[in-house]
Amino acid sequence: MSPQSPIIIIGSGIGGLCAAGLLARYGKQVIVCESHTMAGGAAHSFRRRGFEFDSGPSFYCGLTGKDSLNPIKQVLDALGESIQVIPYDPLGHYHFPETSLAVYSNPAQYHQQLHKITPQGAKEFQQFEQRLLGLYEAMKGIPTLALRSDWLVILVLLQRYLPSLAKMLPYLSLVQSSVGNVMDATVKDPWVRRLIDLECFLLSGLKAHGTIAPEVAFMLGERSRGVEYPVGGSAAIVNALVRGLEKWGGKLRLGCHVEQILVESGKVTGVRLRNGEVLSAAIVISNATLWDTYNNLLRPEDLPAAYRESALKTPAVESFMHLHLGIKADGLDNLTGHHVVVHDSSQDITTPGNTCMISIPSVWDKNLAPEGHHVVHAYTLEPYAGWESNDEYEAKKREKSQTLYRALERIIPDVRKRVVLELIGTPLTHAHYLRRYQGTYGPAIAAGKGLFPSTHTPIQGLYRVGDSTLPGIGVPAVAASGILCANSLVNVGQMTELL
Repeated sequence: MSPQSPIIIIGSGIGGLCAAGLLARYGKQVIVCESHTMAGGAAHSFRRRGFEFDSGPSFYCGLTGKDSLNPIKQVLDALGESIQVIPYDPLGHYHFPETSLAVYSNPAQYHQQLHKITPQGAKEFQQFEQRLLGLYEAMKGIPTLALRSDWLVILVLLQRYLPSLAKMLPYLSLVQSSVGNVMDATVKDPWVRRLIDLECFLLSGLKAHGTIAPEVAFMLGERSRGVEYPVGGSAAIVNALVRGLEKWGGKLRLGCHVEQILVESGKVTGVRLRNGEVLSAAIVISNATLWDTYNNLLRPEDLPAAYRESALKTPAVESFMHLHLGIKADGLDNLTGHHVVVHDSSQDITTPGNTCMISIPSVWDKNLAPEGHHVVHAYTLEPYAGWESNDEYEAKKREKSQTLYRALERIIPDVRKRVVLELIGTPLTHAHYLRRYQGTYGPAIAAGKGLFPSTHTPIQGLYRVGDSTLPGIGVPAVAASGILCANSLVNVGQMTELL
């Protein structure tokens, strides 16, 4: 690749920005093309009438402090950037029809809460947790920043992390195992089994038997070190990544829609923009979903037919209904920020509308709402099928939002009277604003039912990052994909220097 040839990254989601920032830090010429007028992808924030809303992620840990395992923190450190945070505990409340449970970062406090509901279940949960925390302790010694998605990763690990690799040996069987297998071996209590299913669902979009063990080990370990909210919301993380990218010479072009990835004889040659402009590049990284990349950005003949067909059959996590509210805050003095409400215990937690996630970040960061008000973000699974922009759309939107209002009434009984601003988002909203295939949040590949496709593609010079590359639909997974991709495009010496 000539020194003049830039690396083009399609999309400024967290995965794209992490890859871009690191490549700029490595001295590469980088251009990020973002179709939207703002950066961040599914993690962007938006403002309405003085209320600042997160569009997607709302739960974070490991954004500050030394030795954080959070890949975002590792990228920000590499770029010389940081963000302010507000720590809090309890980290949230789970509301089941029969009882509510405060979830604490501190494991002993969490076990006490469980003990009040089921003494035997609390003991079993501790055994379950210990098994996974052993894996977390072993993983802790190898930062994501030391990983890459090609065979040279073995070289890096052997050169620098041999003692940590030795610690991993007793846990090798867990690395590809499902959380369900660990749960089956340690937990009989039906209530705690449902709790573990819920925690897995919140993390990966799948229950315990579909979620891989390292994901939950990472979550349990990191949250025990404390949770925190970024001052300014998820936009603060996006802004810090953009600052880092530009500081190291990378470029972000907003309102810059890539129409097609150009491929000749199995090699990438660049991209064509909607305005007809062609940007030449020997390396292109797509932060679009797997389905959008292979269906919309490439021609069918650009990929081997069998590979394309198999990739496009990858199951997707459903889309969501979202409710963004501005509400009056008077009399809500003891409100906490995170809640999960399960409406019906006899229904599966993955049934659309049954499990509702609620975030009220203005309880920590007062600047997200006008004085005397709160911002509320509630969401629940909702299939894309059956949604159309027709005469019934508004009525269907209102009807489908009722499950979210009912969930909110568990926390704020008179919430409907308090609303001063209401925005209802549907799978169509997602598909349109985030340019995501059917408004999905990524693949639903269950543990043991197939591997995630990683960052490589069969086309020379074309890579992928984001939520269709590594397990987990959360921020750490997409940030890690950006790290693995960027590291795979430089030599081991450059990586070692950064480490």
